[in-house]
Amino acid sequence: MNLTQSDSWGPQRIVCLTEETTEWLYLLGQERRIVGISGYTVRPRRARDEKPRVSAFTSAKIDKILALAPDCVLGFSDMQADIASSLIRAGVQVTVFNQRSVAEIFSVLYQVAAMVGQGEQGLALLQSMQHDLQAMQRLAAHLPRRPKIYFEEWDAPHISAIQWVSELIGMAGGDDCFPELAAQSLGKNRIIADGSEIVRRDPDIIIGSWCGKKFRPEHVAARPGWGEVTAVKTGQLFEIKSADILQPGPAALTDGVAHLHRIVMAWSQQHG
Repeated sequence: MNLTQSDSWGPQRIVCLTEETTEWLYLLGQERRIVGISGYTVRPRRARDEKPRVSAFTSAKIDKILALAPDCVLGFSDMQADIASSLIRAGVQVTVFNQRSVAEIFSVLYQVAAMVGQGEQGLALLQSMQHDLQAMQRLAAHLPRRPKIYFEEWDAPHISAIQWVSELIGMAGGDDCFPELAAQSLGKNRIIADGSEIVRRDPDIIIGSWCGKKFRPEHVAARPGWGEVTAVKTGQLFEIKSADILQPGPAALTDGVAHLHRIVMAWSQQHG
Protein backbone atom coordinates (compact mmCIF):
# COMPACT_ATOMS: atom_id res chain seq x y z
CA MET A 1 0.00 0.00 0.00
CA ASN A 2 1.37 3.39 -1.00
CA LEU A 3 0.67 5.66 1.96
CA THR A 4 1.49 8.76 -0.07
CA GLN A 5 -1.56 8.37 -2.31
CA SER A 6 -4.75 9.20 -0.44
CA ASP A 7 -6.95 7.83 -3.23
CA SER A 8 -5.70 4.34 -2.37
CA TRP A 9 -6.83 4.66 1.24
CA GLY A 10 -10.00 3.19 2.64
CA PRO A 11 -12.59 1.04 0.91
CA GLN A 12 -12.29 0.52 -2.84
CA ARG A 13 -15.58 -1.28 -3.54
CA ILE A 14 -18.47 0.52 -1.86
CA VAL A 15 -22.17 -0.26 -1.98
CA CYS A 16 -24.38 2.69 -1.01
CA LEU A 17 -27.79 1.59 0.27
CA THR A 18 -29.12 5.17 0.25
CA GLU A 19 -28.68 8.12 -2.04
CA GLU A 20 -26.85 10.64 0.13
CA THR A 21 -23.56 8.72 0.29
CA THR A 22 -23.66 8.12 -3.46
CA GLU A 23 -24.13 11.82 -4.16
CA TRP A 24 -21.39 12.74 -1.72
CA LEU A 25 -18.85 10.32 -3.19
CA TYR A 26 -19.58 11.71 -6.66
CA LEU A 27 -19.07 15.25 -5.35
CA LEU A 28 -15.74 14.13 -3.92
CA GLY A 29 -14.73 12.66 -7.27
CA GLN A 30 -14.67 9.17 -5.78
CA GLU A 31 -17.42 7.56 -7.82
CA ARG A 32 -15.00 4.92 -9.11
CA ARG A 33 -15.20 3.31 -5.66
CA ILE A 34 -18.97 2.78 -5.91
CA VAL A 35 -20.00 -0.66 -7.17
CA GLY A 36 -23.69 -0.64 -6.19
CA ILE A 37 -26.41 1.88 -5.35
CA SER A 38 -29.99 2.22 -4.15
CA GLY A 39 -32.73 1.94 -6.73
CA TYR A 40 -34.11 5.25 -5.45
CA THR A 41 -30.99 7.16 -6.44
CA VAL A 42 -31.60 10.19 -8.65
CA ARG A 43 -28.68 12.38 -7.56
CA PRO A 44 -26.56 12.51 -9.53
CA ARG A 45 -28.73 11.31 -12.38
CA ARG A 46 -25.83 9.64 -14.19
CA ALA A 47 -25.29 7.27 -11.27
CA ARG A 48 -28.36 5.31 -12.39
CA ASP A 49 -26.71 4.64 -15.73
CA GLU A 50 -23.27 3.90 -14.34
CA LYS A 51 -23.93 1.75 -11.28
CA PRO A 52 -25.98 -1.40 -10.63
CA ARG A 53 -29.02 -0.90 -8.41
CA VAL A 54 -29.03 -3.41 -5.60
CA SER A 55 -31.45 -2.18 -2.93
CA ALA A 56 -34.65 -0.39 -2.11
CA PHE A 57 -34.81 1.21 1.33
CA THR A 58 -35.84 -1.56 3.69
CA SER A 59 -34.93 -4.41 1.36
CA ALA A 60 -31.91 -5.37 -0.71
CA LYS A 61 -30.70 -8.03 -3.12
CA ILE A 62 -28.23 -9.62 -0.75
CA ASP A 63 -26.90 -12.14 -3.29
CA LYS A 64 -26.35 -9.40 -5.83
CA ILE A 65 -24.52 -7.28 -3.27
CA LEU A 66 -22.29 -10.18 -2.27
CA ALA A 67 -21.53 -10.89 -5.94
CA LEU A 68 -20.11 -7.38 -6.20
CA ALA A 69 -17.53 -8.28 -3.51
CA PRO A 70 -17.83 -5.00 -1.62
CA ASP A 71 -15.27 -4.11 1.00
CA CYS A 72 -17.70 -1.62 2.55
CA VAL A 73 -21.46 -1.12 2.58
CA LEU A 74 -22.85 2.25 3.69
CA GLY A 75 -26.40 2.43 5.02
CA PHE A 76 -28.74 4.74 6.88
CA SER A 77 -30.89 4.29 9.95
CA ASP A 78 -32.34 1.50 12.03
CA MET A 79 -34.73 0.76 9.17
CA GLN A 80 -31.82 -0.91 7.35
CA ALA A 81 -30.80 -3.01 10.36
CA ASP A 82 -32.02 -6.26 8.81
CA ILE A 83 -30.06 -5.65 5.60
CA ALA A 84 -26.98 -4.77 7.64
CA SER A 85 -27.35 -7.87 9.78
CA SER A 86 -27.53 -10.17 6.75
CA LEU A 87 -24.43 -8.61 5.23
CA ILE A 88 -22.48 -8.67 8.46
CA ARG A 89 -23.25 -12.37 8.88
CA ALA A 90 -21.86 -12.86 5.38
CA GLY A 91 -18.60 -11.22 6.47
CA VAL A 92 -19.10 -7.80 4.86
CA GLN A 93 -17.99 -4.58 6.53
CA VAL A 94 -21.09 -2.45 7.07
CA THR A 95 -21.31 1.11 8.35
CA VAL A 96 -24.80 2.37 9.12
CA PHE A 97 -25.20 6.03 9.97
CA ASN A 98 -28.20 7.42 11.82
CA GLN A 99 -28.01 11.17 11.29
CA ARG A 100 -31.15 13.14 12.05
CA SER A 101 -29.98 16.74 12.59
CA VAL A 102 -28.14 19.19 10.36
CA ALA A 103 -25.07 18.96 12.60
CA GLU A 104 -25.14 15.16 12.36
CA ILE A 105 -25.40 15.33 8.56
CA PHE A 106 -22.27 17.45 8.43
CA SER A 107 -20.52 15.02 10.77
CA VAL A 108 -21.45 11.97 8.70
CA LEU A 109 -20.36 13.59 5.44
CA TYR A 110 -17.00 14.42 6.96
CA GLN A 111 -16.61 10.84 8.22
CA VAL A 112 -17.35 9.43 4.76
CA ALA A 113 -14.86 11.83 3.16
CA ALA A 114 -12.20 10.74 5.64
CA MET A 115 -12.96 7.07 4.97
CA VAL A 116 -11.99 7.52 1.33
CA GLY A 117 -8.92 9.66 2.00
CA GLN A 118 -10.63 12.92 1.05
CA GLY A 119 -10.85 14.59 4.45
CA GLU A 120 -9.41 17.91 3.33
CA GLN A 121 -11.50 18.16 0.19
CA GLY A 122 -14.60 17.09 2.10
CA LEU A 123 -13.95 19.69 4.78
CA ALA A 124 -13.62 22.42 2.17
CA LEU A 125 -16.93 21.46 0.56
CA LEU A 126 -18.66 21.28 3.93
CA GLN A 127 -17.30 24.66 4.99
CA SER A 128 -18.68 26.15 1.78
CA MET A 129 -22.09 24.68 2.58
CA GLN A 130 -21.91 26.04 6.13
CA HIS A 131 -20.97 29.47 4.80
CA ASP A 132 -24.04 29.49 2.55
CA LEU A 133 -26.31 28.39 5.41
CA GLN A 134 -24.91 31.11 7.66
CA ALA A 135 -25.50 33.74 4.97
CA MET A 136 -29.07 32.49 4.62
CA GLN A 137 -29.61 32.73 8.37
CA ARG A 138 -28.35 36.31 8.38
CA LEU A 139 -30.88 37.23 5.71
CA ALA A 140 -33.63 35.40 7.57
CA ALA A 141 -32.80 37.27 10.78
CA HIS A 142 -33.94 40.51 9.12
CA LEU A 143 -37.33 39.30 7.97
CA PRO A 144 -40.09 41.45 9.47
CA ARG A 145 -42.21 38.34 10.01
CA ARG A 146 -41.50 34.62 9.90
CA PRO A 147 -44.09 32.39 8.24
CA LYS A 148 -45.50 29.35 10.01
CA ILE A 149 -44.76 26.35 7.83
CA TYR A 150 -46.42 22.97 7.81
CA PHE A 151 -44.13 20.48 6.09
CA GLU A 152 -45.91 17.26 5.13
CA GLU A 153 -43.69 14.23 4.58
CA TRP A 154 -46.65 11.97 3.91
CA ASP A 155 -50.35 12.57 3.36
CA ALA A 156 -52.21 9.55 4.72
CA PRO A 157 -51.57 9.59 7.57
CA HIS A 158 -50.25 13.11 7.93
CA ILE A 159 -46.55 12.98 8.86
CA SER A 160 -44.71 16.18 9.73
CA ALA A 161 -41.10 17.23 9.21
CA ILE A 162 -38.13 15.20 10.44
CA GLN A 163 -35.52 17.02 12.52
CA TRP A 164 -33.13 18.14 9.80
CA VAL A 165 -36.01 19.48 7.71
CA SER A 166 -37.42 21.34 10.70
CA GLU A 167 -33.99 22.87 11.35
CA LEU A 168 -33.58 23.86 7.69
CA ILE A 169 -37.00 25.51 7.76
CA GLY A 170 -35.72 27.65 10.63
CA MET A 171 -32.50 28.50 8.79
CA ALA A 172 -34.50 29.46 5.71
CA GLY A 173 -36.57 31.95 7.73
CA GLY A 174 -39.68 30.02 8.69
CA ASP A 175 -41.04 28.34 11.80
CA ASP A 176 -42.06 24.68 11.80
CA CYS A 177 -45.70 24.29 12.87
CA PHE A 178 -44.90 21.03 14.68
CA PRO A 179 -41.46 21.50 16.28
CA GLU A 180 -42.34 19.14 19.11
CA LEU A 181 -42.62 16.24 16.65
CA ALA A 182 -39.39 16.97 14.77
CA ALA A 183 -37.22 15.28 17.38
CA GLN A 184 -38.98 11.96 16.74
CA SER A 185 -36.72 9.98 14.43
CA LEU A 186 -39.37 7.56 13.15
CA GLY A 187 -42.16 8.63 10.85
CA LYS A 188 -44.72 6.68 12.86
CA ASN A 189 -43.96 8.95 15.81
CA ARG A 190 -44.51 12.10 13.73
CA ILE A 191 -48.02 11.18 12.68
CA ILE A 192 -50.66 13.88 13.21
CA ALA A 193 -53.71 11.73 13.74
CA ASP A 194 -56.18 14.61 13.86
CA GLY A 195 -55.92 16.83 10.78
CA SER A 196 -57.94 19.50 12.56
CA GLU A 197 -54.86 20.21 14.66
CA ILE A 198 -53.03 21.28 11.50
CA VAL A 199 -55.96 23.54 10.66
CA ARG A 200 -55.90 24.97 14.19
CA ARG A 201 -52.20 25.84 13.91
CA ASP A 202 -53.07 27.68 10.68
CA PRO A 203 -49.83 27.54 8.66
CA ASP A 204 -48.97 30.43 6.35
CA ILE A 205 -47.20 28.01 3.99
CA ILE A 206 -47.72 24.32 3.31
CA ILE A 207 -44.88 22.34 1.75
CA GLY A 208 -45.40 18.78 0.59
CA SER A 209 -42.67 16.24 0.01
CA TRP A 210 -44.46 12.94 -0.31
CA CYS A 211 -41.68 10.42 -0.61
CA GLY A 212 -42.30 8.31 -3.70
CA LYS A 213 -45.30 10.17 -5.13
CA LYS A 214 -46.18 13.59 -6.48
CA PHE A 215 -47.52 16.22 -4.11
CA ARG A 216 -51.08 17.23 -5.00
CA PRO A 217 -51.87 20.71 -3.64
CA GLU A 218 -55.43 20.51 -4.95
CA HIS A 219 -56.01 17.43 -2.81
CA VAL A 220 -54.65 19.23 0.24
CA ALA A 221 -56.83 22.28 -0.37
CA ALA A 222 -59.91 20.04 -0.70
CA ARG A 223 -59.48 18.38 2.70
CA PRO A 224 -62.48 18.98 4.98
CA GLY A 225 -62.04 22.23 6.88
CA TRP A 226 -58.78 23.16 5.18
CA GLY A 227 -60.39 25.93 3.17
CA GLU A 228 -59.97 28.12 6.26
CA VAL A 229 -56.20 27.57 6.47
CA THR A 230 -54.27 30.72 5.61
CA ALA A 231 -51.89 28.85 3.27
CA VAL A 232 -54.84 27.45 1.33
CA LYS A 233 -56.66 30.78 1.14
CA THR A 234 -53.55 32.53 -0.18
CA GLY A 235 -52.40 29.73 -2.48
CA GLN A 236 -49.17 29.08 -0.58
CA LEU A 237 -48.86 25.34 -1.26
CA PHE A 238 -45.60 24.07 -2.71
CA GLU A 239 -43.74 20.87 -3.44
CA ILE A 240 -40.09 20.15 -2.75
CA LYS A 241 -38.96 16.88 -4.28
CA SER A 242 -38.17 14.27 -1.66
CA ALA A 243 -34.76 13.60 -3.27
CA ASP A 244 -33.86 17.23 -2.58
CA ILE A 245 -34.93 17.47 1.05
CA LEU A 246 -35.66 14.07 2.62
CA GLN A 247 -32.25 12.47 2.16
CA PRO A 248 -29.86 13.49 4.96
CA GLY A 249 -26.95 14.52 2.81
CA PRO A 250 -25.67 17.17 0.39
CA ALA A 251 -28.99 17.72 -1.40
CA ALA A 252 -30.82 18.84 1.74
CA LEU A 253 -27.99 21.21 2.70
CA THR A 254 -27.92 22.83 -0.76
CA ASP A 255 -30.87 22.52 -3.14
CA GLY A 256 -33.42 21.59 -0.49
CA VAL A 257 -32.79 24.47 1.87
CA ALA A 258 -32.34 26.88 -1.06
CA HIS A 259 -35.84 25.97 -2.27
CA LEU A 260 -37.20 26.52 1.24
CA HIS A 261 -35.51 29.92 1.36
CA ARG A 262 -36.94 31.01 -2.01
CA ILE A 263 -40.44 30.11 -0.84
CA VAL A 264 -40.00 32.04 2.40
CA MET A 265 -38.51 35.12 0.72
CA ALA A 266 -41.28 35.22 -1.89
CA TRP A 267 -43.88 34.93 0.88
CA SER A 268 -42.13 37.68 2.86
CA GLN A 269 -42.25 40.06 -0.11
CA GLN A 270 -46.01 39.55 -0.30
CA HIS A 271 -46.88 39.37 3.38
CA GLY A 272 -43.96 40.82 5.35
